[in-house]
Order: sequence, then structure tokens, then C-alpha cells
Amino acid sequence: MADGQVALAPVAGKARIDVLDILRGIAILGIFFMNIPFMAAEISKLFVNVTAIGWTPMDQFAWWGVHLFLEGTQRGLLEMLFGAGLMVFAAKAMTPDGPVAVADLYQRRNLWLIGFGLLDIFVLLWAGDILHIYGLAALLLFPFRRLGPKWLLALGMGFALFNLVSGGIQYVKRVELVQQVEAAQAKQAANAPLSVSEKKTLEDWAKKVERRRTGGPEMKQTAEMEKKGHSGGFIEYAQMNIGFFVGFVLSSLPSNVAEAFCMMLVGIALWKWQVIQGGRSGRFYLVLMAACYVSGITLRWIGGHEILDLTPAAKIHWATAEFARMAMSVGHVALINLLVKGGAGRSLLAPFKAAGRMAFSLYFLQNALGMYILYAPWGPGLWARQGWADMAGTALMVIAVQLVLANVWMRYFSCGPLEWAWRSLAYVKWQPFRKRPAASEPIAA
Repeated sequence: MADGQVALAPVAGKARIDVLDILRGIAILGIFFMNIPFMAAEISKLFVNVTAIGWTPMDQFAWWGVHLFLEGTQRGLLEMLFGAGLMVFAAKAMTPDGPVAVADLYQRRNLWLIGFGLLDIFVLLWAGDILHIYGLAALLLFPFRRLGPKWLLALGMGFALFNLVSGGIQYVKRVELVQQVEAAQAKQAANAPLSVSEKKTLEDWAKKVERRRTGGPEMKQTAEMEKKGHSGGFIEYAQMNIGFFVGFVLSSLPSNVAEAFCMMLVGIALWKWQVIQGGRSGRFYLVLMAACYVSGITLRWIGGHEILDLTPAAKIHWATAEFARMAMSVGHVALINLLVKGGAGRSLLAPFKAAGRMAFSLYFLQNALGMYILYAPWGPGLWARQGWADMAGTALMVIAVQLVLANVWMRYFSCGPLEWAWRSLAYVKWQPFRKRPAASEPIAA
């Protein structure tokens, strides 16, 4: 190798960090709990009244379990792992004059990731794709690798602070509106004459009440799209799902990229503090886990009751939801690292290493199963017929099958099929696919 050149190759074998693979495996499998309602249930109900999906005691248990412990956190884990992954990937480019080949490869990987995300949207028809969002956010990440962890954490809190301020302003305005409504209603009850502005306030409030109850014209249109998409053929089904992407996801793309980018910065900070990769003490992880879970679960408990409230009252979670998501995500990092430090926990979580090493392929498999088999118009007829408990049970079965599949696959192959394609495209060179036998193993004739 000539002077100044750097040998670039995927991280493999003993160079891999097991706990990062375990975190990634848990995140990619667990994300199906959050995605399955958007495949299995009516969006027009999901966005308005979650109890309309099903609200038996088991449904309530399933919904609250996902809301409190999982919602958004698997996404948060993956975002932090992107940040930590940058530090693993760019170890040879940490000096100001580090090799440009690393940056070149890193950007090429993310451009291909965006391409795979578009395939997920327009071929697998999954409007909730995260790959294009992560690819766009990661394109901006490389220059931040050399910042100190305190600066990274401060910048990483930016999206949560923005939501705190904007949500706080919205909360104050809604409280003022409720006070005005109550005052006007009191005058109306006393048969006192109302001013023009008070009449207008009551009219606007009545519209908000109706919109909160029904979802307004947008949800009526969405219900019509769903009815057409699930009663027609492939063309109607594809039009519906691509329409959901354009209508619900594309407009929020800047916000989604900002969220992912900020969480990736937090991941880099946790890497530099030796937190995410298991470099701290068990006591540290225990304290961190307790602090994050107490604050996160408390905020989510309040937010959950606000979501179930079908009145347009002021909601605290408008301001606190992102802080709660961050707290729960970091709490999961602490819990998993704490478990890995013990022999029993390490054995319990060991199967997730294989899932983490082919997370990309498992993600596509989940989306293909949900969109083309389980809940497609030509499938077994499950769409709009499962409550929260049934959806959680279906997700659990899919996850269990994927976990077994991943462990069997990784016995024979060095990575998942889509990981292999992604690596080969990024390196512009065919990468090893089948596992090479260890030096001590005889090679079969």
C-alpha cells in the first residue's frame, strides 16, 4: 500500500462492538411494534382516536406498553447508533488532514441509503420509511465528528428545545382560549348578551371540538383513500400509500431530518463519553437508567392521558414529547449496557447480535411482510380487523421469526443480503458475502 493511502473495509470479526450490534438488533426488531399500526389499522382512526382501533383491557395494556416504553425510542436508538457508527467508521479521519477517502466513502454510503429508502417508499410502498431520513441527516453529520461531547449534547438538544418553546407557546395560547371560552359560556348560561368577539370565540371552539372528535375534512379524505386503496387492485393500493407519503411525510421531512440529526449528535456525544459502547461502570448505567426512566415515563404517562382526551384542551406533551423520547431512548441504552455487563444478561441478549448485523435486511423484510402479505388487499384480510393487542401479538410473532432467521443466516453469511448490496455499492467493489472458515477449521472439499 502506498504512503498516505488508507485501507478501507467494512468492520468485521473481533473489531465489531457487540453491544452496538445488540442495541441495533433490539431497535430494528422493536420498531415493528410502532410501524405495524400504520400498516394494519385505519389511519383515519389512528390519527384521531386510538380507542376506536380497539379498547379491550388487553388492547389498553398493549397500547400503554408501547406508548410508555417503546414509541419513538427504537427510532431514537437507531439515530444514536448512526452517530456512534460514524465514530467507528471515521476513526482514520479524526485529524484535520485525515484521509479524504473516508469522507468520500461515508457520503457515498449515505447517498445509497437514501436510494434504498426511496425503494422502500415507492416499491415496497412503506410511507413510514426512515432510511431516506437517516441518509439525509447523516450527510450533514461528518463535520461534527471532532466536536467535544458537551457541544455535541448541547446541539443535540436543539430539536427538543425548539419543541419545548413552540409547544409551550401553543400551550399558553390554548389555555388563554379555554379561559375565553369558559367566560363566554358562563355569560351564555346566565343569558347575558355576548359580544361579537365572544360569539366568534364560541364558534371557533365548536369547530375545534368537532375537528378533534372527527379529524376534520383531511381525515374524511384519508378514510376515502383507504377505502379505495384496500378495495381495489395493486394500482389503487400503490396510489394510496404513495399518497400517504406525499400528504403526511414529505411535508414534515425538514422536521424529521432535524430530529434525526440532533439525535445522531447525541449518539456521538455518548460515544465520546464511552456510554453507548459499554465503557462506563455498572453503577453509572444504573443511575442513568433510573434518572431517564423516571422522567421519561412520567412525561409519557401524562402525554398518554392527553392523547386519550378527545377535547381540544391544552396539552403538556406538545412541549415535552421530544424530551420524553430522548430520555427513554437513553434509558434503554443504559439498561442494555447494564445487562450486557452481567453474564446472564449478556447470554439473554446475545441472539440480538445477529439481528443487529443484518438490521437493514430485517427492516426491509418487515415492510415487505406488512405491506405485501399481512395487510395488503390480496392478503389474509387482516387490515382494519385487529385491535392493539392483536397487532402487538402479530408484531411479536414476526419479530420472533426474524430473530431466529437472523441467527441462522449469520452462521453462514458475513452480513445480510441488503447489507452486502449496500457495502458493495458504497465501496464500488464486490464485498465478501459467505463467511470464511476460521483458520483452524478444515475447508470442505
